[in-house]
Amino acid sequence: MSAYVALSLAIIKGFLRDRASVFFALVFPLMFLVLFGGVMGDRAQSKVHLIEVGEVGLVDDLTGGAREAFEETFEIDRSPDLAAAVAAVRKGDADVAIEMRGDTLVAHYTQTDQVKAGITQGTLRAFVDGSNVAASGRPATYSFASEAVEDDSLRTIQFVTPGLLGWAIAMSASFGAAATLNGWRSSKLLRRLQLSPVPTTTVVAARVSVTVAIAFVQTLIFVGLGVAAFGLRLTGAWPAAVPLLLVGTLCFMSIGLLAGAVARTTEGAVNMANFIVLPMSFLSGSFFSLEGTPAWLQAVSWAMPLRWLNEGMLDVMVRGEPAAAILLPLGVLAAFAVAITLLAARLFQWETT
Repeated sequence: MSAYVALSLAIIKGFLRDRASVFFALVFPLMFLVLFGGVMGDRAQSKVHLIEVGEVGLVDDLTGGAREAFEETFEIDRSPDLAAAVAAVRKGDADVAIEMRGDTLVAHYTQTDQVKAGITQGTLRAFVDGSNVAASGRPATYSFASEAVEDDSLRTIQFVTPGLLGWAIAMSASFGAAATLNGWRSSKLLRRLQLSPVPTTTVVAARVSVTVAIAFVQTLIFVGLGVAAFGLRLTGAWPAAVPLLLVGTLCFMSIGLLAGAVARTTEGAVNMANFIVLPMSFLSGSFFSLEGTPAWLQAVSWAMPLRWLNEGMLDVMVRGEPAAAILLPLGVLAAFAVAITLLAARLFQWETT
């Protein structure tokens, strides 16, 4: 136990003395949290910018709830010049221009944003259908109401924090393991530890304990800053995120061990870990939602452990899911950790060649 404590303290001191490690493990991820939580946190849902060309009776004659719904959906400008309105849409200064051709509502839209174009056309078509029903003089058979699946108290910071926290833990655990393994091997420290009376399990336990401790410090700082500065509210069975973070840390530590085992220099190991983790963070929803991406890309993302970590934390911290929601992500992350650790052990060499 004394050897374990001594090794753990030595590793912690080495981590704290390395300013670059402290910066990239704690300060650098917090910069992204401040950016997304502070700059983008209060951004409201944007309206569709619509230009009404000339007299558009279908829109001008809307009354009551229909008029209110239309104005909540669209930011309306008016122009007498169709060519100028179409040019504004083409340049991206507006989302759609509408005009009446007899009894037909014609919408001129840009294809640069297919998602918004689809939403715009569907919304305008709904207003046309509603006007047809109103004009028929017959009572409508159906009515429409909308309810958000999330609570009104949820803000952008709720969805940003789990993804950024997952990325921060992945980066810290993988970089730390890669640099430590290769640094110890290059300095012959691993050989000395192997020849010392200290069991290998003690060395491994000390390194794992420090990595997990750093991950939980990151979590406390992230959640604390989010709650204090940006109004973060944890929902559901959020304590279930603790075992998920533990297994996720071990999973990404194994990726760092693999990079450290394969690379021949400390710089090479860190670069290899970065090459694995950075693209994974973009493809796993750490920085932005994957809902608007192609289906094949979303399918590929499920082959990445960071996607499972992010989704598991979102389930219990934001979506109000029960603790059982982490079981599948927990199993996948554990399987990744075991498989990658075994591969790293097979490729590891005591001496650099």
